[in-house]
Amino acid sequence: MFFRNGVSVLSYGFAFGLMMSEISHINQLFTRNHMSDQAANDPQALLAKAEAFLKLQEEVYAPIGEVPRPKKATASAEAAKPAPSASQQQPQTQIQGEQQNKAQAMPQTHDQAPEPSIDKNQTQPDLTTSLENCKTLEELKAFCEAAEILKTDLENTRLVFGKGNPQADLLLIGEAPGAKEDQMGEPFVGASGNLLTKILGAIKVDRSQIYIANILKHRPPDNRNPTADERTRSLPYLERQIDLIQPKLILCLGLISAQTLLQSTAALKDMRGSFYPYRGAELMVTYHPAALLRNSNLKRGTWEDVQTLRQRYDALGCKPELPPYL
Repeated sequence: MFFRNGVSVLSYGFAFGLMMSEISHINQLFTRNHMSDQAANDPQALLAKAEAFLKLQEEVYAPIGEVPRPKKATASAEAAKPAPSASQQQPQTQIQGEQQNKAQAMPQTHDQAPEPSIDKNQTQPDLTTSLENCKTLEELKAFCEAAEILKTDLENTRLVFGKGNPQADLLLIGEAPGAKEDQMGEPFVGASGNLLTKILGAIKVDRSQIYIANILKHRPPDNRNPTADERTRSLPYLERQIDLIQPKLILCLGLISAQTLLQSTAALKDMRGSFYPYRGAELMVTYHPAALLRNSNLKRGTWEDVQTLRQRYDALGCKPELPPYL
């Protein structure tokens, strides 16, 4: 493209076409300035007129030609932009920091598994070890005092651990403490306890010479029978108690006591009259004294059972040695 005085030839052509309508007007202007007709028809003169007109247009309007389009931002232009000041950056950085701190401080509850509930039966291995660590009846009693697992759903009951000679060869095991036993903290101290004392006296056995305990060590509500769960939870403690005493004879008083130790569902009348091996001892069964208070017809069978017990006691050479009962 050719230029003349900084203006392209295309611009001349474009301007020339636009200005043809103005030529006559320019001629009239120059004619008024006393130009001759020959000068008006001279090409050089006409070109001079056009240049004069273009110059006038450039001074009054924007230059004729292509209108420059806005340029795209370049890297150099971006680099030329002033960098944000520290005061402008601080709010954004501070907001991001606060958001991050809040996210870190927020508890991640969806990642935390609920703590598992503790099942009392799941502690059996640890319980066995703890019971074996009890080397005396005093240590076992202290351990039972702290054992929530031994309690029934009756609140504020007292531990009825057992009482008697810790080296006894004869161990009597009842079912559960009653109201009087719970109050005194000793087994068989109520009406049934008084009857038991008389029965033992009939075969010349003093309560101080033997040991007496129960399947349960806490009183159940309304003197009800111990539940299967209560019996299962209490049995390991009683077994440890038996192992520490090491009796030669065990007398179960009542159906609950007999079925728990022998792991049987048989009726009491079917379990009477025999000796069963149990943890190094010989075990026999008779009626509970409370049953005798309700049904006097059971007294004869009980008398037969305790006579058999006394005979076995003497045959095994149990201590202490007892005076003849007949």
